[in-house]
Amino acid sequence: MRAIVAVLLCVTAAHAALWGVLRDEQKAPDFNGMLPSVSYAPFEGTGHPDVDNIPNAEKIRADLKKLVPLTKAIRLYSSTGGVELVPAIANEFGLKVTVGAWIDKNVERNEREIAAALDLAKHNSNVIGIVVGNETIYRGEQKVEDLIELIQRVKKQTNVPVTTGEIWNIWRDNPQLASSVDFIAAHILPYWENFTDKQAVDQAMYIYQLLRTGFPGKRVVIAEFGWPSAGYNLKNAFPGAFEQASVLRNFVTRAEAVGMDYNIVEAIDQPWKFFEGGVGPYWGILNASREPKFAWTGPIVDQDYWKIAGIALLIGVLLSLPILRLAHPTVLQSIVLATAACGVGTWFATVFAYWNTHYFVFGSAFALTLGLILLVPLVLIAMARIEEIATIAFGRKPARLIGNAPTANEGFFPKVSIHIPAYFEPPEMLKLTLDAVSRLDYPNFECVVIINNTPDPTFWQPIQDHCRALGERFIFINAEKVEGFKAGALKIAMARTAADAEIIGIIDADYTVTPDWLKDLVPVFADPYVGLVQAPQDHRDGDRSLMHYAMNGEYAGFFDIGMVQRNEANAIIVHGTMCLIRRAAMDMAGGWAGDTICEDTDLGLAIVEHGWLTHYTNKRYGFGLLPDTYEAFKKQRHRWAYGGFQIVKKHWRRFLPNASRLSPDQKREFALGWLNWLGAESLGVVVAILNLIWVPIVSFADIAIPDKILTLPIIAAFVVSMSHFLILYRLRVPVKVGQMLGAMFAAMSVQWTVSRAVANGLITDHLPFARTSKGGLSRMSVEFQAFWEAVIGILLIIGAIVLVAFNQKEVREIDIFAGVLVLQSLPFLSAVAIAILENSRINDFSFWRNSTIRAAELIGLRREATPAVTAQQPATSDARPEAN
Repeated sequence: MRAIVAVLLCVTAAHAALWGVLRDEQKAPDFNGMLPSVSYAPFEGTGHPDVDNIPNAEKIRADLKKLVPLTKAIRLYSSTGGVELVPAIANEFGLKVTVGAWIDKNVERNEREIAAALDLAKHNSNVIGIVVGNETIYRGEQKVEDLIELIQRVKKQTNVPVTTGEIWNIWRDNPQLASSVDFIAAHILPYWENFTDKQAVDQAMYIYQLLRTGFPGKRVVIAEFGWPSAGYNLKNAFPGAFEQASVLRNFVTRAEAVGMDYNIVEAIDQPWKFFEGGVGPYWGILNASREPKFAWTGPIVDQDYWKIAGIALLIGVLLSLPILRLAHPTVLQSIVLATAACGVGTWFATVFAYWNTHYFVFGSAFALTLGLILLVPLVLIAMARIEEIATIAFGRKPARLIGNAPTANEGFFPKVSIHIPAYFEPPEMLKLTLDAVSRLDYPNFECVVIINNTPDPTFWQPIQDHCRALGERFIFINAEKVEGFKAGALKIAMARTAADAEIIGIIDADYTVTPDWLKDLVPVFADPYVGLVQAPQDHRDGDRSLMHYAMNGEYAGFFDIGMVQRNEANAIIVHGTMCLIRRAAMDMAGGWAGDTICEDTDLGLAIVEHGWLTHYTNKRYGFGLLPDTYEAFKKQRHRWAYGGFQIVKKHWRRFLPNASRLSPDQKREFALGWLNWLGAESLGVVVAILNLIWVPIVSFADIAIPDKILTLPIIAAFVVSMSHFLILYRLRVPVKVGQMLGAMFAAMSVQWTVSRAVANGLITDHLPFARTSKGGLSRMSVEFQAFWEAVIGILLIIGAIVLVAFNQKEVREIDIFAGVLVLQSLPFLSAVAIAILENSRINDFSFWRNSTIRAAELIGLRREATPAVTAQQPATSDARPEAN
């Protein structure tokens, strides 16, 4: 334990050191003076000034008190709606004011704005100029000649300088506008022109000189210059707190050196400007709480960096503590788990930092909250998978797994009653199962075969005859009108079971068991606390086709990975066939229940809840048949998932404190198992559909999904899932690489099926039991078996294409979001691929064998066989020569 504590301390120290190494610190020129002017809008919150965001004198006074140490003057953009209070209050603090008259297409409002601006200039001696309109020509709300007329009207009625605020190229392209104003008020915002933060100041100085050269003798004021501290990139222009601080400090230093008149946009962040792209709210040198975003002297640093680092470290430590509860963890295992915990802590800290430095309207706050809520289980699932990787790759070998050659208990041969339920099963297949049972190397057993709800004698008569031929050990039952599906049939079998039978064995109708099944596993029941022993499923027809080959590999993963690990916590999932159950344990648990369609798993959990021990072996003692078709494969998975959800609804109260004899480790294994299967698949579909809904919003509403807190974690979770599958298969499942990859596609392909089963479970309590078609009697459906998967998968790909095609601003978050959609399409497209494969020639192994041979012949690696040629013999003829 001391070694593990030391590991946790070392990983935490390394985590802290990494934060220290990655701490950004940039140099920029110091600025110790006061800014000549900043743009000021006296608004708070996300309400629009034209609707419900009216400032009052107290708030304005508090704002200006914050700005007095920073600037000599302020620039306003309107003269109504509460802004008219600013000049008089600014005068109290000795601040000069350039008032603005907001001009748009509303003539009546324009007149009010002009009148108010003139009145403010007349009655406030600290007003040093009037700006008639802000980017009015750029927005196309006034023609140049009309705006000139308004400017001239204002000039005639005031003694202060009059101008208009426009982007620099508007001034360059309209010299008549420059002639009509007292000074040029040019806006230079390099971000909107796709310049990087490193190019921004050089661009501003170049434009300033260009305007001075173009308009000699005219006073040129850079009326807006700034850089956003947050939001989305615009091609090469990336916003950021460091970028903003560096750009502004470099700009003011150079501007002061050349004697430039300038105004910084803006004084305070404006959350209500969320409609100005992702960066609209973030141009202030103070945040919305009226706190400085950066220092004007000294190195540029993140002032909250160590607070965020502290949160990451704290959460990392808290998430690492459960490692101390593990039974005998190894050093490498602990390192992996602690590192994963630190990674999750860093993500939580990043979420906190994002939430603390961004502004949200209701819609964006709701969307972000929903996204984070969905990500929490995704993170838990990823952590559980990382734990499984660490345990299997670096942990100790399984200790409870029954070995390949269990020690026999001399003289211990309790009677075993083997139950084989059947429903419309092919008789020849079931005969093979019975023959295998007859060859069991165990002296004390019986076999009860119950055919239920199968009135056609062609299915049951041959089995009845075969049981008679096999002898008195084989008991045949043909039951009609059985309720409760498979569980109902097994109840009838229990009623016909020998009174002295202590152990009940369950095998499916398609399973042929090996002779040593009972001989090897029954001795485990010598321990009176053992209630159940489970052997894995396997299949003897994996070579039927490429699809069946992949299916068989997919099944193997559960039995060689998940079941082995769950067995360590005495928390295995009972999957019916190849199961041995102590009769006393079954009776204590209430026997077979017909209220779920996964009666075997339901009974197994009930046995565990009563405190019985369970054991598992990964040695194969029986081989069944795979589902005939992809449709049957999906129906089987739907039944398992729906039954699993029924079990969750039935048993969840048993997981409450003191509600059962389940240990904390058992509760954890079952809960994580359900979350990892039912939750992960359902969550994947829900997130994919929600992301599809977001596609038009992101594409056309100038909104992007935050990458660090939403999209990148989805990508990370996908990488963890793929790594989990591939690593554990290579370590535990004895299959070839090709079969492993096929198994991965097969596993992904049932995501929609499982999620649909969970949805059915949410709205219904019972669905009919669906038999899995095996034995080659089922017909392939004419319907395409992955229709909805194809629809969703194609929509996701189209969504990704639309996102990239309409991402004219080259926003990084949008490209990442498009990548997420492509990843999310893979499970759906896997189903489409398998459905297509099933009906294709390439599904047949003979196609690949013939193709390999033909390819070898074509490239000369194998000489094409030619018929042997023998010496020609003279031809004989049956025609008689004609007589002469």
